[in-house]
Amino acid sequence: MKAIPFTARNASQIACHSCHLLCRINFSLIGESLICPRCGATMHRRKPNSLKRTWALVLAAFTFYIPANLLPITVVTSLGKAQADTIMSGVIYFIRTGMWPIALVIFVASVLVPMLKLIILLYLLISVQRNSTWRPKDRTRLYRITEAVGRWSMVDIFVVTILVALVNLGSLATIEAGPGAGFFAAVVVITMFAAMSFDPRLIWDAQETVDD
Repeated sequence: MKAIPFTARNASQIACHSCHLLCRINFSLIGESLICPRCGATMHRRKPNSLKRTWALVLAAFTFYIPANLLPITVVTSLGKAQADTIMSGVIYFIRTGMWPIALVIFVASVLVPMLKLIILLYLLISVQRNSTWRPKDRTRLYRITEAVGRWSMVDIFVVTILVALVNLGSLATIEAGPGAGFFAAVVVITMFAAMSFDPRLIWDAQETVDD
């Protein structure tokens, strides 16, 4: 006979989303409002509408991802001549000038990481909805990695902000943020909210159902 894993659900306990205090509760009162005794936040067994919110945010991020990479992120005006650069054209420029480390950092942080993050969140959503029991530990690790590295995609926006603030030489040279910068910032922020709205405990719910 397979042993039933010991979980917070089996122990009639719920973790607070805000302060992470583990509280013992009466599941017969689960329909009522449960308040954390330490921070006063409302507690839930799972984040309310986690899948719906995450789906909406992921789809919105995919929508913004296309113009973020197609539209120019910077517009450089030098001696009256304007040049618009997208993220990839900037990467190509650094490669041609021999600055491979900078090109690699920009490509990984601004192109690869946002796309991988969206793909991983999409995979987690589909696997949870299909009640998959395949390697829950690895899927949880994927989520934790996605949640941790997502904010580093803002490096491109930081670079653009610094350049816009520093390079303003009037008619000689100026740098302005292009329309792609706004879309790219939206992608990064939305994916961060998507990772926050996803409840990784949903990954284990199917496993507990099978074990029961």
